[in-house]
Amino acid sequence: MACRPSGSGSYTVVIIPLRTSLYSLDALRFYLWIKRLKDLEKEKDALCSGLEILEKARLWYLQQLEENRARQDHIEAESEAGCSLEGATEARSCLLRSHIQRANGSLGSVMSEPNVTSSSIPSLPEAVADSDLRWHNSILTQEVSDKNRQISMLELEKDALLEQLDELQTH
Repeated sequence: MACRPSGSGSYTVVIIPLRTSLYSLDALRFYLWIKRLKDLEKEKDALCSGLEILEKARLWYLQQLEENRARQDHIEAESEAGCSLEGATEARSCLLRSHIQRANGSLGSVMSEPNVTSSSIPSLPEAVADSDLRWHNSILTQEVSDKNRQISMLELEKDALLEQLDELQTH
């Protein structure tokens, strides 16, 4: 058998027929050796793909840092001028923070468990659905907080009105 690189970065295997039986120990060793080479090639491809994804992520993080610095400068200039912040900016920031924390968590788990199998990694649709659920959960949590704040304000107003009513009835 001879292995030679082909043009696409993978290898072409030329099999030299075995002189002994297909069920011999040499044939089994040969088969296991070929299988191991194939597995190593798949692992190499997966690692290269991962490096490419990490490089894209690194560039994305750098771009987000630059945009964050620009927004900070803009907000500082607005605060000096006395302008107020918009709610849409807060929502975008919350979504971005959620995505960044999710990505950081995923990268951290991959780095702490390097022998993770591909079956335990969620597929892209599952990851998107999970991200959407987390985003909707954070929105709902924010809405609940706002409603609780409104309820507290209304209860304070009610207490103040009851006190005024008691004062009017006693006079």
